[in-house]
Amino acid sequence: MNAVGSWWDGVELWIAGLPFIPQVAVVLAVVVPAAAITAYVVDIVLSTLFDARRRMFRRETAATPVRPEEK
Repeated sequence: MNAVGSWWDGVELWIAGLPFIPQVAVVLAVVVPAAAITAYVVDIVLSTLFDARRRMFRRETAATPVRPEEK
């Protein structure tokens, strides 16, 4: 765990030491794909959960009787 922590500290210091424009470019290059992947995964998980819930709690509606046309 210490190795990961020291690696992350090094990355953080490297990003913080960059000028503003390269710093924004590096952060966007990482954050935009990570956010897109996260949104995609969350969408799939929630769609699956809501579909399962919908199937579980589906109400069976009685068929409406067909009335002959009144003249």
